[in-house]
Order: sequence, then C-alpha cells, then structure tokens
Amino acid sequence: MSKPIDLVSLDAKWFARWTKQCGGMLHMGHLRVYTISDVLGRYYRMKGLDVLHPLGWDAFGLPAENAAVDRGVDPESWTRLNIKKMKHQMELMHTDFDWDREVTTCNPDYYKWTQKIFLLLYEHGLAYRKKAEINWDPIDKTVLANEQVDDQGRSWRSGAIVEKRLLEQWFLGITKFAKSLNKDLGLLEDWPSKVKRMQRNWIGESHGAEITFPLKQSSSVSLPLDKIETFTTRAETLRSVQYLALSFDHPIVQELSSKDPKLTDFINRLNNIEDVEKSKEGYRLESVYATNPLDPKIEIPVFAAPYVIGGYGQGAVMGCPAHDKRDFGFWLENMGPSAAIIRTVDPKKEDLDGGVEDFEGKPYTSKHGIMNSNSGPELEGKDTSEAREIVIRMLEEDGLGSHKVNYRLRDWLISRQRYWGAPIPIIHCDNCGIVPVPDEQLPVLLPKVDRLLGRGGSPLAQIPEFVNTTCPKCHGPAKRDTHTMDTFMDSSWYMLRYTDPHNDKEMFSKELATQYMPVDQYIGGVEHAILHLLYSRFITKFLCSIGMYKDTDGMNGEPFKQLITQGMVDGKTFVDPVNGRFLKPDEYDLQSDGSAIVKATGEKATVSYEKMSKSKYNGVDPADCIEAHGADATRAHILFQAPISDVLNWDESKIVGIERWLRKVIGLADSLSVKVTPELVRKVKPTSSYNQEEIDFHNELVSHLASLNDSFERTLSLNTVISDYMKVTNELAAQVDNNSIDIALKYKAFMTLLKVMSPVTPATVEEANEILHKPNLGEVDSILKSDWPELEEPIKGEITYNVMINGKMRFVVKGNEDMANDEEKCLSKVLNSEGGKKWLQGKEIKKSIFKRGAIVFIVK
Repeated sequence: MSKPIDLVSLDAKWFARWTKQCGGMLHMGHLRVYTISDVLGRYYRMKGLDVLHPLGWDAFGLPAENAAVDRGVDPESWTRLNIKKMKHQMELMHTDFDWDREVTTCNPDYYKWTQKIFLLLYEHGLAYRKKAEINWDPIDKTVLANEQVDDQGRSWRSGAIVEKRLLEQWFLGITKFAKSLNKDLGLLEDWPSKVKRMQRNWIGESHGAEITFPLKQSSSVSLPLDKIETFTTRAETLRSVQYLALSFDHPIVQELSSKDPKLTDFINRLNNIEDVEKSKEGYRLESVYATNPLDPKIEIPVFAAPYVIGGYGQGAVMGCPAHDKRDFGFWLENMGPSAAIIRTVDPKKEDLDGGVEDFEGKPYTSKHGIMNSNSGPELEGKDTSEAREIVIRMLEEDGLGSHKVNYRLRDWLISRQRYWGAPIPIIHCDNCGIVPVPDEQLPVLLPKVDRLLGRGGSPLAQIPEFVNTTCPKCHGPAKRDTHTMDTFMDSSWYMLRYTDPHNDKEMFSKELATQYMPVDQYIGGVEHAILHLLYSRFITKFLCSIGMYKDTDGMNGEPFKQLITQGMVDGKTFVDPVNGRFLKPDEYDLQSDGSAIVKATGEKATVSYEKMSKSKYNGVDPADCIEAHGADATRAHILFQAPISDVLNWDESKIVGIERWLRKVIGLADSLSVKVTPELVRKVKPTSSYNQEEIDFHNELVSHLASLNDSFERTLSLNTVISDYMKVTNELAAQVDNNSIDIALKYKAFMTLLKVMSPVTPATVEEANEILHKPNLGEVDSILKSDWPELEEPIKGEITYNVMINGKMRFVVKGNEDMANDEEKCLSKVLNSEGGKKWLQGKEIKKSIFKRGAIVFIVK
C-alpha cells in the first residue's frame, strides 16, 4: 500500500458504520471479560448456533448510593449516567451483545419480578423475619454494611466505634436447599474445581449427631428452654465434654442478658473486637448447668462464648478440652491453667512415636484411636468409628440424640437499611400482621428522591408517603416494610429474564426459559464463586422446583453449565527502593529495557505487577488504550498475553507485535487485490490437481484451522488462537509471490483467515475484505455474516518408494502416502513403471512386502 496503515482510523471507520458516538469509561478487567465473551459469542454464531448473548446492568447497591451521597445527587441519575457511559465504552470495544435483550435491575419492569420472587419464597415458607445483629453507627444513626466498618471497628464515614444491635431482618431459607446445592456440584463438570471446592467448603456439609443436653437451672431464673441441642462429628467423645458454649444470639443467652448487665456488657465488648471468633474469652452462666446425656450425674457448666457462630447448628457447641485444641485453650483460659481434662480416646499403638503419656495434659485431636476406660464400659477398647455409632444408638434409645447432617451454610440475610435497592413487598398491619403485597400492586415503587443525606437509619422510613399505606386485607391503615433487598437478589435470576426480557405479564415465559436454560457458558471472575453464583443456584433451583420452568438437561435446576473464570488484570507498578513509596508516572523515567529511574534520586525503581488501583498509580484506562491502538489490537493483545484463567500482566509496550501482525493482514489484502476477479472468486481448483507445494500449503492451513477449532471448542486457549492467526498470516505472506501455488488457493486461504479472525478483530477483517474486493468487484458482503470455515481433510502427498528385489535396491516409484495399503493397486503401479518392466517383467514373484516408503520382492 502507498500510505501507512492507521489502525486507529481504520477502527473508528468501522465503529462509525456500526453505531453512534458519545463518551464513556470501563476498567481493564471489564475489557478482558467482555472481550472473551464477545469472541466466543461471535464464534458460536458463525458455527450456526442460536446464540443468546445478552448484557444487563446490576444497577442497585451500596456503591451507587454512596457515590450519590458524596456528590449530592440522587442514585438513579448517577446510575443511569454511568450505564450510558459504560454502554458506549462496550460498543467502542466492538462487542456484539444482544442489546434488544438488555435488562437493568433498577428498572421497575425488572424489580417488579424480583419482588414477585420474594413473594413466592414467602408463600413457600422460605422468606421469614427474625432478629439479627447489624452494624450500627451511633453518630450517623444508620446501619452499615460490613464493608463500611474498618479494621479498628470504626465507621468509614463518622469514625465512630460501631455497635452491634439486634434488628428484625428478612432471611431467605437457602439452607433448605443445602443438600442439593452441595450434591449437585457433582453435575457441574465444566466448572473449575477451585470454585466447586470453595462452594463445597462454604456449604460445609458434615455428618455427625445432634445431641440433647438436659438443663438444670436455679429457681431464681426462668429459661425459655429446658435443654440445649448441639451438633458434633465426634459423638464418641461425649464423656469428655466438660462445658457447653452458646452463641450470643442463643435464646438462653438473650434471656439471661436481659437480666444480667455484666453479661450484656460482655456481649457488647466482645462483639466489637477484631477476629471475635478466635477469642478464648467466655462468660460463665452461673445459674445454668447441663447434664451429660450418657450420665445425668455429671454436671456441665455453660458459657456464653463469642467463638460460637449463631445459626450454625443450634448456636451451641460441646466443649471437649482433651480432644480439640480450641476447646482446650478456652477451658484453660476460663477455668485456670491447671484445670484437669478428661481424655476418652487414646492413640493406637501403631500411631505412636512415644507413649500415651506424651499426651498427658494435652489434647489428642485425631479422629482415629481406641476408647479408654474414661469412655465407659460400653465403649472401652473399641475403635473410635465403632464407638461413635454405639453412642448415637444409645442416645437414640433414650430420645437424646440422632444421626444428623449439618451444614455450615446459613440462611441468606437480604434486608438492607438502604435506599438504593428493590423495596421488600411486605406491609405491616396492626390487625393482620405481616401481609404480602398483592400481585396487582407490584411493583412497590422506590420513591423518587432529589438527594440522600446518608444518615438517620433506613432512608425509606423517612418518607411518609412511602411508609403509610392501606392494608390489602382489612383496608385499615398500615405501614410498608422500609427495608430494601440485597442486590444479590437482583442478580440471582437475570439469566432467566434474558430469555424473555419484554414480558409484562409474567416473569418469563415457561416455554422460553425451558428452551434456553441452563446457560451454556458463564464468564466471570472467581470473586463471584461464593455469593453471586451460590445465590443464583439457589434461586433457579427454587423456581425450577415450583414449576416456573422445566429442567430438561438433567441439571436439577442448575443455572450455569460451564463456568469460565478469567484472571485479574494487573498493572505495572513502580516503587521507590529507598522509602517503599508507590511512584506516580511523572516521578520516574522509563528506560528502553522497561526499567525505570526515580527522577529524585537516580535510583532504579522496583518494578512489579499488582492489582490495578489508584493508590498504586498503575491503572490503565481502556479508552486511552483503544484511542492509541484501536479496539481490534487491544482485544487481540488481551487474548494473546495470557491464558484466560491466568493473571494478565498488562504491558502495553508489547502491543506493537499485534499491530505489526494486523498491518501485515491489511498489506496482504492489498497485495492480493490486484489479482482478484469475478472469475477467481468463483474458481475452485480440484485437490487432485494440486502440486506438492500446493498440497503442503493446503495441509498447513488445515492444521492451523484444526488447532483453532480445538482452542475454541475444547481448551478455550484463546491465546493460541492469536498465535495460529499469526502463523497463517506469515505462511500466506511467504507464499504470496510464489507462482507455483495457484492464486485461487491463496485467495481461498486468505478468505479463510479473515473469517476465522472475525470473532477477534472485526474491523480489521472488514477493512481487509473491502480492500481485497472493492477495486474489481465493487461492494461485497460483510465478512461478519460468514459461516465458520469447514475443516477439510489434509491431502496425502506423494512419497518415494524404494523397490528392493532379492535384497538389492533396484529402482524407485512415486506414490501417495497410503499407496502401500492397497497391495493390488500398488503392485500394478510398480509393474507398469519403467523400472518394473526392466526388473520384474517375466519373473515369478514368490513373495512381496508392501509398506510406507518401501516395497520388497523375492523373485525366482
């Protein structure tokens, strides 16, 4: 080409043809995940699949609300402005989303159905209200999310020490689905094992026993319970139990704290310390004793302890100092360093390095061992696993225990005392109690506000026209619930709405959801492993279980078949070696080798890659990168630099290699364009007439296309996709002037290259296609409408066969690689050759051997 190739102008030209202009911004992590998603979506469309590739906006939530408070604007205006900007940025990236299926979770036509899901959960007994602890800012008089409390337990805004308070909160009964959530991880064969392991650990299924400890109490107190129930996986250690510990929200602790100021002070103090669950402190409940269910004569003290997690099991644990390190530490802390411990399990002799006496005064924590005399005559001498079953059977006979499967997973607290979220569709009536909002009154609209002050409790509670309403049952005065829902509720079902986004009569069509679900590929960071993905699994399983759509894939309501987790994008970071301070770009000079010199000291800066952040001055604005290099080069660079699942160390200096390759593709189009005629476009050269160079050229292309297919379909190695593109480009460039290869083959190969490149670099291939055809053919069809090229078979070329007669090599014949497989044809070819006529004519062939590259005859 006569003029230099400007990839940025080329990019802008095709973007202008595809969309309209405005302004916007995303970060590099977005750019990476959306590029991966877009490339795969384009590929599957080219393969002829009906691809649903939508995108939506998880628009409610605390970040938008806080940003609005900081700027003195309302969250809706702030959110919609950012959606407009981000949408444009995605278009700049050449993404091809189904924008006609776009959803926005803060739109009433979306959160109407989020509220309906809540009501369905309530109808099925899976949404309920109970008291739960929250973070309370005593200065701003507002509830704080955990993220708004710093490491010192202070409010991010006021600096006040945060208090723990009990408030009525809404919960969803995800624990009712714990068994299937855990079991069905086995169905998710195309999920990363790391994510499944994280979910399995979070769900925390454990098999053990539920044990009832009868209570003794003094006549001076009245308790709400006459027993304490605990869960344990070590029932065989029951006679080692020396104390019980209760969580702060256990009913007994709550009752006693209302009458014991010291207990109340203890709870308030321990609630506000860091790593409360590691604390060894306890508060002895002097008026309460439990008895051991195996021996009612044994009295067991009861403590309130911060390490006990409320909501796990029954909020109570049995303490065995002799067989658990944490219990041992707690026991000595609260009963004194010389307190005795009761060991009921001894190690097996074969497991001992020393003697049993080595464990005197120390906990023996192995689950494997032999029961000793302290365990009672029924258990002494037995293996722990056998003893475990005997104890559970004894408890079952007395009605004081049973086998139990327990889960670490706790019910989902969805109440948020914030403004920017979907209002909970519940009305509170003095006469009727809790009343669900009728379907015909949905959505419960979020009231408009000019600005938020960010103080004084739930913002909705301060809007009388929202709060005050009429009870749907008795038509008397009532009040709306002023909590909003956790934003994970909004994002837990969007994939179902994508199947039918404009339906105003129902959440989604049962038929369409059944047709499209489950999602074939979900692409997102591993940070979503627990909350979003787990909640989505719960909600879709619930909706499937009540018949909202059918499970036709044997996935038991699972929402995502394949999970692709892309790695983080890290930025290049420069640190002053003298003081360890992160350097701003204007504080160092970059060297040609990639190093940097600190301007102030002349020292060489320490260079590393770290998560992009403002404080490290290593962030990269995608808009700047696209403006400098074009979207195509940026997309290809993102894919080429690292496998999908790996961390991507962003180094913009290396993008020059991608730019060089794209310019080479455009240059090839220009070189071939002078030879492109209507006749050439229609010409098909039969493979049977290929010469050896053409066979080699064809086979090289077939090999790379097979590799591309494997990368897209099986391995998702999109970095090797780019390298295969480059190899084909280089092969074409090497042969473009080779007259031994028919121009029709070169044209076919180049068109194949443009088609397979189109998912990654759409603007470049459109430009190349136009350059290639326009001079002689005028307007041409878009490459983006092409099908993915069919994979052809490699052509087996000719090789030389050495013909041996009675042990001596006499002549050679040419033949294709598999000629020796057909002995009759092979013999005919040899006999009809000049050498065959000379050496074999008139001879009796007693034996013949045919193999690749050699033919052996024994003649008489």
